Amino acid sequence: MAEKEPTTELDTRFSSDKATPVSWSEARGLLERAEIYWLSTVRPDGRPHVTPLIGIWLDGALHFCTGPAERKARNLETNTRCVLTTGGNSLTEGTDVVVEGEAVQVRDEQALRRLAAAYEEKYGPSWHFDVADGAFAGEGGRALVFAVAPQQAFGFAREGEYGQTRWRF
Repeated sequence: MAEKEPTTELDTRFSSDKATPVSWSEARGLLERAEIYWLSTVRPDGRPHVTPLIGIWLDGALHFCTGPAERKARNLETNTRCVLTTGGNSLTEGTDVVVEGEAVQVRDEQALRRLAAAYEEKYGPSWHFDVADGAFAGEGGRALVFAVAPQQAFGFAREGEYGQTRWRF
């Protein structure tokens, strides 16, 4: 899938006077290199659910996997809208990135093989997955794979001049 180039804008209401917007290429680099992401979903009764996980940025989307009986997978059965975030926990350095979108299950075996190779390349051999029946297969059992292409994303830069950037896709 071809990656969409978003419109980029600095939200001056929440930015220092001398701030400049973070480029999408910089934010995408942060998404590619991040080791941990936080996934926010909504339970069927409306309560939020947040969990850390590992993931891969590939083909214009963040990808993650989960067992079919896990809370996040069950939440996505009834509401595919979700938020993925990554960043740091410092007030004075780094950039946080927030991606809003819909989780779409990846079932194509060729795409799953590419993602399995990307997981192992990024996280090492203990994150090896085989592909079977439209999902990952590993020591922990079957794992569904989801892709979240950004519909909207935000960047919160804290180095130098604080700035809040919005990307619309």
